[in-house]
Amino acid sequence: MSRIIDLTSPLDPHDLDLVPPDMPDLALVIAPKIDYHTHDAWGREFMVASFGCDPDDLPAREGPAGEVMHEISTHCGTHVDAPLHSGRLCEGRPSRTISDIALDELYRPGMVLDVRPWARPGEAIPVEALERAVKANGRDIQDGDAILIRTGQERYRLGEPEYFDYPGMSGDGTRFLTGRGATILGTDAIGWDRPIPRMRRAFQETGDAGHIWDGHYAIQDKEALIVQQLVNLGALPPTGFMVGFFPLKLTGTSASPTRAVAFLPE
Repeated sequence: MSRIIDLTSPLDPHDLDLVPPDMPDLALVIAPKIDYHTHDAWGREFMVASFGCDPDDLPAREGPAGEVMHEISTHCGTHVDAPLHSGRLCEGRPSRTISDIALDELYRPGMVLDVRPWARPGEAIPVEALERAVKANGRDIQDGDAILIRTGQERYRLGEPEYFDYPGMSGDGTRFLTGRGATILGTDAIGWDRPIPRMRRAFQETGDAGHIWDGHYAIQDKEALIVQQLVNLGALPPTGFMVGFFPLKLTGTSASPTRAVAFLPE
């Protein structure tokens, strides 16, 4: 038997109220809008129309409850990015979509890299920090590992300014992990790269296009799946566990919301 740790952030439409007004595009990755249909309104009307019955024919005059989600992105909440998200080509071949990825590729040995001592708001996590975190774990990254980056973002809650100014990964840091065999790259931050305002500022100040989304673009060189908005990484040991990412079975998409679960031996 295994002890199960849920690594998935909840999808709560009330969180949409916490999205900063100057960052409206973030709403699509925070939560969907949900219409809640109740037993004694929509549900009752549905049953009366479906069966030609009277409301009094129904137990407690109630029908089924139901919900309709809308304005939901495939990148909403805890989600898996397929290589297609990073570009049309990956390793010189057409990039794979979510429906191209087998479940056994999403159930992998896990390793937590605790980079909190070196993580700085809005800045790229140095490759040296990744190297030191790997060394602290007592084993090297192995082919097929799921690497989960603990930046310390669990200290902040949605709506706090620090939540949106998270430490991110650079192209060099991403290549460091994929070059050692990692096939899944996860983070407790809302995004894998640095925040867009930070990357934009660096590009405008230097003219160096290498600052533009370099963590994601690195997947074009070596394939890996990126998982964002993980939670509860502090409840995991550094290694010695399995982790599964179970996305919706969507066809041809660049990502999917996922249930992320760690399995710890008893």
